[in-house]
Amino acid sequence: MTTTLKVNGREVSVDADPDTPLLWVLRADLQLTGTKFGCGMSLCGACTVHANGSAIRSCVTPIAAVAGQDITTIEGIEGPEIAALRAAWTTVDVLQCGYCQSGQLMSACALLKANPRPDADAIRAAMSGNLCRCGTYQRIEEAIALAAAPR
Repeated sequence: MTTTLKVNGREVSVDADPDTPLLWVLRADLQLTGTKFGCGMSLCGACTVHANGSAIRSCVTPIAAVAGQDITTIEGIEGPEIAALRAAWTTVDVLQCGYCQSGQLMSACALLKANPRPDADAIRAAMSGNLCRCGTYQRIEEAIALAAAPR
């Protein structure tokens, strides 16, 4: 069955079962490999993308559920929030292995769009569903706070 999706600002048609997880369509059909597979159960956040601006877990979201919505992946995210986050990630030296980082950035960007000046508790709450095997949580929180600081 053909499903039309709007991904990173362009309409694409994919020939896949409507129950196919969005993650697999992004990675296999559209070659957008920045979105990662982590657990397949919506527990780790590595597969986070935006649907109409809200952070969702693409590993458990069937394509039928997001047809007609604006899907944004790490490859297509733009705007002042992500620019500030990318700069802060570098300043704070967040990265270690990097596997979880696209999901971390997508969740952090959704947070800053919804709450431009989150406090530490709001940052922890928004990021609680994103796991980092390297344990860079403190640096991630520091980078988000830096990105949210008045510019």
